[in-house]
Amino acid sequence: MNVKVTGRHFDVGQALRRHAESTLGDTVGKFFERALDATVTFDKHGHEFSVDIKVHVSRGLHVLGEGRAEDPHLAFNKAAEHIAKRLRRNKRRIRDHHPAPPRDLETLTAQQYILTREEEPEIEQADAGATVNGRDEPVVVADMTTDIASLTVGEAVMRMDLADLPAMMFRNVAHGGLNMIYRRADGHIGWVDPEGAAETH
Repeated sequence: MNVKVTGRHFDVGQALRRHAESTLGDTVGKFFERALDATVTFDKHGHEFSVDIKVHVSRGLHVLGEGRAEDPHLAFNKAAEHIAKRLRRNKRRIRDHHPAPPRDLETLTAQQYILTREEEPEIEQADAGATVNGRDEPVVVADMTTDIASLTVGEAVMRMDLADLPAMMFRNVAHGGLNMIYRRADGHIGWVDPEGAAETH
């Protein structure tokens, strides 16, 4: 597995770099013999270090981990432990995971938008967003394309957990319709399966 280690506001020495590459390789290697690649980013904020790890373990599967501490080694170890916990928690699903969907469903491409959380006071009303039916619409600050994968509900839950996402839209291979899963405040996973979502042929 190719591991890229970088630092922001901080010079990552060879010893720390080797520690990150070796530890991450061992951690991921217990679950994936041929993980694709990984990035480790160290950052320094005053006296505290933060580490973000992103591992691309196979097609469509990403694992995220983060850690913070006053020592860079400790911050990395915390982030690596997050990776290990997510992999252990999804061990059975990872073992049964197949990159190809069980049905011949194409991956959908969708437009994804980032909206302002709330209207900024300095923005003039005329520039605050479009008005629809007398209501102000939020301002779009960024847009990008994203892929909506065809998955079983179990695979979608696994991907959301590994990538530490708050929610995920997917195409349900059981019927071809769009579904949504999300993290509930009580710790459980919510699943939205709209009536009429199934494809008709």
